[in-house]
Amino acid sequence: MRTVGVLALQGDFAAHAAALLRHGLATRQVRRPEHLVGIAGLVLPGGESTTMLNLLASQGLEQPLAQFLRVGSVPVFATCAGLILLAREVSDPPQRSYGVLDVKVARNGYGRQIASGRFSIAGDGVPAGTTGVFIRAPRIVQTGSGVKTLASRGADPVLVQQGQVLAACFHPELEDDHVVVRTFARLVHASADQ
Repeated sequence: MRTVGVLALQGDFAAHAAALLRHGLATRQVRRPEHLVGIAGLVLPGGESTTMLNLLASQGLEQPLAQFLRVGSVPVFATCAGLILLAREVSDPPQRSYGVLDVKVARNGYGRQIASGRFSIAGDGVPAGTTGVFIRAPRIVQTGSGVKTLASRGADPVLVQQGQVLAACFHPELEDDHVVVRTFARLVHASADQ
């Protein structure tokens, strides 16, 4: 069974682990640099991006994670705060990020907690009738030329892919057998088979 690392400093990492297990992927909680070694994929879960950045620094993971992401040898899946961590540019307010995904995002771009909920998403990367759970979600306000939009909410891209990086503004791990979790599992298996 292939093992996917799930950043487990803060946020909903347990839900991601459970969703991946349902698709035949073992998981390892990533809390220290050595936990990045030998994994077949990496998940950066939702949570609070500023807190995650502070914890990455305090745990000695900030630079090892940057190096891991720059190498880009395995699939990476980022949801909500994880997407913010990967973005080229972050606004509202500005925040540092790893810059490996060529998107600009606005933090809490869909509003505060009261505006959270399940919304319809559509696109070539998801079947008709697909929904996404948006919780104080970031809004993708700009994508680079190498970024493919797989699903949108209205006119906004909410599921994007750039090479081995898959990123969602919403939380597919909170819905049973979501197509996005299946998509990431396929990326992991295909990458490991090469």
